[in-house]
Amino acid sequence: MSGSSTSDQLVRSGEERDGPLLITEDEELLDDLLRLCAAAGALPEVAHRPPLGKEEWEAAPLVVVGADAAGRLSVVGRRTGVVIVGRDADDVAVLRQAVAAGAERVLALPDGERWLVDRIADAVEGSGPPALTVGVVGGRGGAGASTLAAALALTAARAGERTLLVDGDPLGGGLDVLLGGEQEKGLRWPAFAESRGRVAGGALAESLPRLHSLRVLSWDRGAEVAIPPPAMRAVLAAARRRGGVVVVDLPRRVDGTTSEALAQVDIGLLLVPTELRAVAAARRVADGVRAVLGDVRVVTCGHPGPGSGGGPTAEEVARLVGLPLAGELPWEAGLSEDLARGRAPGARERGPLARFCAGFWERARGAGGAGVAGAVRGAETGPGGASE
Repeated sequence: MSGSSTSDQLVRSGEERDGPLLITEDEELLDDLLRLCAAAGALPEVAHRPPLGKEEWEAAPLVVVGADAAGRLSVVGRRTGVVIVGRDADDVAVLRQAVAAGAERVLALPDGERWLVDRIADAVEGSGPPALTVGVVGGRGGAGASTLAAALALTAARAGERTLLVDGDPLGGGLDVLLGGEQEKGLRWPAFAESRGRVAGGALAESLPRLHSLRVLSWDRGAEVAIPPPAMRAVLAAARRRGGVVVVDLPRRVDGTTSEALAQVDIGLLLVPTELRAVAAARRVADGVRAVLGDVRVVTCGHPGPGSGGGPTAEEVARLVGLPLAGELPWEAGLSEDLARGRAPGARERGPLARFCAGFWERARGAGGAGVAGAVRGAETGPGGASE
């Protein structure tokens, strides 16, 4: 691979995280290693021999050494995160060199490719805590789950959290449309329909539209409305590995794909209007969701029109649905008009929706992402403000 494998010819955009250091003179092996780095979403540095400088040797998050160069590791000190790669994992000479260098593993290609892609991705993405992941589902159609999911994500992003909003409902109309970004460049769900195994979190995020300081994975306007369960599993796992916050807008029907999403959610919020018909529908939705997700909580929301003040209380709704209460969201007059004008959900900082979202994240972070202790109110007073 002449002319393109040396580190001084790599061009960085400034968005990539530092990749592994590859050390080999074997051009065929180097081609394989570069391919695996690309699969892991990493941009590597390449050298033909171990660096003599201690700083350069220790700076890389991972060092992948070809078997042809393993004997040269004696010129540098030991460090963690060294993998030796060749074609024969049982080569006695290479094994001895690996022991002398303190390498964590000797790997043979192609058998070890999947392990190496995962190891590179782990090194590049870091080993910090996974994203706090919140799923939002409507107790009935039109409850406003998409609006709440978008507002939660926007609130987290405004607070400086690395945030990704995932549209898990193929029939919901598209969260990019809700946020006024349907024309923004970036990939949508159909591009990830064939995803399997390991997806690079950084590459995933960079490929998505950036709307209101967060990344959004939504649907395009095509006819494709099916995402296989393995694709949902791979994409959400990648999103979670980046850390920060992930918010998922979920459909009310729990199928195989939705189950894969729920399996990676930390906190589920079931949005239920304070009316008896909505409660009856929400009970059926709740049964499907809690079969997969252990921490599911009710958020009640007010609704306009006759009888809006005579429905069950938030506590009664939670009791009837059989789930703990996470909070109340009063009706917010003017929200529908704001959305129609392209104003982002929760943009009114003193509005019930914005106040609910801020309170939710404060409690969720205070609970270490394990749950929400106590109910969150969207306003200090009673009805007068909320949903979609």
